Amino acid sequence: GGRGERHGGRGGEARGESIYPSICLQVCMVSVLQAAVKVSLIEKVSEHKDFKKLLRTRTNVLVLYTKSATSGDSKLKLLSDVAQVIKGQGTIAWVNCGDSEGRKLCKKVKVDPSSKSGGCLSFSPALQSMVAFLKDPTGPPLWEENPDAKDVVHVETEKVSTEITCLTARCFCMGVWCGVCKRMQPVFQQAATETKGSYVLAGMNVHPAEFDGLKQEYNVKGYPTFCYFEKGKFLHHYENYGGTAKDIADWMKNPQPPQPKAPEVQWSETDSPVFHLTDDSLDGFLEEHPSALVMFHAPWCGHCKKMKPEYDEAAEYLNKDKNSPGVLAAVDTTIHKAVGERFKISGFPTVKYFEMGEEKFTLPHLRSKDKIIEFLQNPQAPPPPEQSWEDKPSSVSHLGMEDFREALKKKKHALVMFYAPWCPHCKNAVPHFTTAADLFKEDRKIAYAAVDCTKGPNQELCKQEGVEGYPTFNYYNYGKFAEKYNGERGEAGFIGFMRSLRGRDQGKRKDEL
Repeated sequence: GGRGERHGGRGGEARGESIYPSICLQVCMVSVLQAAVKVSLIEKVSEHKDFKKLLRTRTNVLVLYTKSATSGDSKLKLLSDVAQVIKGQGTIAWVNCGDSEGRKLCKKVKVDPSSKSGGCLSFSPALQSMVAFLKDPTGPPLWEENPDAKDVVHVETEKVSTEITCLTARCFCMGVWCGVCKRMQPVFQQAATETKGSYVLAGMNVHPAEFDGLKQEYNVKGYPTFCYFEKGKFLHHYENYGGTAKDIADWMKNPQPPQPKAPEVQWSETDSPVFHLTDDSLDGFLEEHPSALVMFHAPWCGHCKKMKPEYDEAAEYLNKDKNSPGVLAAVDTTIHKAVGERFKISGFPTVKYFEMGEEKFTLPHLRSKDKIIEFLQNPQAPPPPEQSWEDKPSSVSHLGMEDFREALKKKKHALVMFYAPWCPHCKNAVPHFTTAADLFKEDRKIAYAAVDCTKGPNQELCKQEGVEGYPTFNYYNYGKFAEKYNGERGEAGFIGFMRSLRGRDQGKRKDEL
C-alpha cells in the first residue's frame, strides 16, 4: 500500500485483478457535480503519476471512480462535507473515467464504473458513517448501523434528544464512545428489545465538543453514563445497579435513584497476613525485622488493588516458614502521610526493601507472589531504571506548562502527545511517534511534541487541553488547537497525518500561483 498507508473497505473487494487491490476503494457514482469539486477538498486526479503520488503521500485514500461528469448530483455535497471533517486524517479523490485522461487512468488500474458485475461498494448515505469509515477503514460499523441495535433509538442531535424525552413516558440514555461502552452495547440492545413497546432505550454519542452543554446539564463525567428521563424530565442516573439486560429491564419497571456505594473495607481491617504499619510503628517494626519489604499504597490505586492478593499470598507463605527470609508490610500513605513524605513516595504501589532498618532498594518489578518470595530469598539490587522518554535523544519536543504555548506558536503543524510514563498504550506509541518526529526533523514548520501529564505543573495544562485519558493526541496550528487526532497510533498514522497536511500546503501554493 505504499509506505504503510492503509487503504481498503468493508464489504469485499472488486472483482478482477486490479494492480492496486489493497490500495484504493472503488465507489461507483452515476453522476458528480464537477463545479463543486473545484471548491471542495475532493481531489480530482487524471494522470497516473499524480495518482501514484497521491497514494504515496496520503493516508486512508477513498477513490471515487465515475463514468461521467454530470451536474446536479447532491451526493457530491455529502462527500465534500466528509472531506472537510476528515481533513488531515483521510483523503477523498475523484477520477472521471469519462474524459480522455481519466479514461487512461481507469484502464491502467482496471476500473470500469459502468460495469454491473462488481466493483461497487454501498455506503450508508450518512455523513457520520463515511467519516467513521475513513478514520478507521478496518474498524466496526457505527452502532446505529448494527442490525442487532434496531430497537435502540439512536439520537444524533440535542434537539432530537429533547423531542424523544418529551414524547415518551420513560427514556434511558447512554453516552457511547469508550471500550466499556462497546462491551455494554449488546446488553443494552437486548434490554431495548425486551422492553420494546413499554419503554424507550436510546443511545447518543455525546463525546464531541458540540455536546459539552448537554454533558454539563446531565452531569455526564465519564462513559458510559445512563440517564433516566420521565415525561421529558431528567430524574436520575442509573448507577450501582446490575449490568445485565434483565437488570436494566427490571429497573425500568420501577426506576430508583442511584444506590449508594458500599464503603470499601480498608486493607488493614481485613484478615490480611501482611503487617500494616503507621507513621508511629514503622521504625520500631523495621528494627525488629532485619529483612522486610514494605509496600506503600493508596486505596484508590488500581495497580495496588491488583497486587494486594499476590502480596497477601506471599505474606501467608512467608509467615508459615520457620526459616522465613523476611516479612511483608504495607503502609497506606493517604492516611500516614508523614511516612510517604519521608520516603518521597510519588506513585503507587511503591515497594522498598529494608535491611537492618535501613532502606536498600526500590523494587518496581516486584508484583507477583513468586517474584516477591524469590527476591527475599536472595535480595539483589534491581536492574537500573529505564531511561525516561524525555531523557532519550530524539526529535520529539518535550514541553511543559512554562514553554508549551510559546513553542507551538512558531509551528504551522504540531502534533502533541499527552501521556503518562506508566501508561502501556503510551509506551506502545512512543517509538512510532519518535520515528515520525525524526522523519520530519528538518522541516521547521512541523513539530511532534509531548507533555508528561503526571508532572505537577503539567497537570493543569493537560486539564486545560481537554486530556481525559492517555495517550491523547491534539493537533495545533500556530499554537491554536485545531482538532483531536484519532488516527492510527503507528508510524503510518503519525507520518500520514503530517504528510496530508503538508500535501495540502503544497496544493494551496499551486492554486495561488
